[in-house]
Amino acid sequence: MCGREFRDIVMGRYAVKKFDGKKIPEEQLQELFDLIRYAPSGLNFQPWKIKVIADAETKEKLLPVSWNQTQITTCSHLLVFCANEHLKEQVEKIAVEMKKVGIDQENIDKYVKLAKDFLIHVLPEQRKVWTQHNVFLALATALYGAASLGIDSCPMGGFERDKYAKILNLPPHLIPTMLCALGYAADQPAKKVRLPREEIFF
Repeated sequence: MCGREFRDIVMGRYAVKKFDGKKIPEEQLQELFDLIRYAPSGLNFQPWKIKVIADAETKEKLLPVSWNQTQITTCSHLLVFCANEHLKEQVEKIAVEMKKVGIDQENIDKYVKLAKDFLIHVLPEQRKVWTQHNVFLALATALYGAASLGIDSCPMGGFERDKYAKILNLPPHLIPTMLCALGYAADQPAKKVRLPREEIFF
C-alpha cells in the first residue's frame, strides 16, 4: 500500500485543520503503527509511548485543553506522542528483542554497555530534552507514513501537557510532547510557502 512516490508525499502532505469524522479502517491503522515502530531514534532507544485515542468522549475532554482546535474532535484517531523517561528499562527491553531476532550475545552486550555508558554521561535534565527530541523522529514518520497510506494528518503542539497527563492518567515518566490527528480531510490545502534553498543551505 506504500506505493506513492516520496516526493509526492512530501509535497502533497499538509496540516489538516478539519477532518470529516470518517474512521480509518483498522487494518490500515495497524499498518501505519508498524511504520511508526520503525522510526529512527538515537542509539535505537525508541524512547516513546504513543497513546491512541479514538472515542468521542475522551476527545471532548481534551478539546478545551487543546486550545479548542477542531482537529481534536473531528479526527478519526488522535495520537499522543509521549517521551518515555524510563530509558534504562528501554535498554533492557531492546536487548530482549535483539536476542529474539538472532543477534549474538556478544553484540547484545556491546549495545547494552554503549547504551548504559550514554545514560551515565547524560545528566537527568539533558535526558528529558534528548528523549523529547527523539519523539519528533517518530512524529515525522507518522506524518509521512500516514500520507503514504492515503491518511491525512495534522501535527499539533498547541495543548496543555500537564492537563493531558491528568485526563489520560499518564504515569510521571511519560511526558506528552506532541499530538498527531489522523483521518480524512474536510478542508483544502493552502499554497505551500517555504524559504528558498539559499536561505536554508549554506
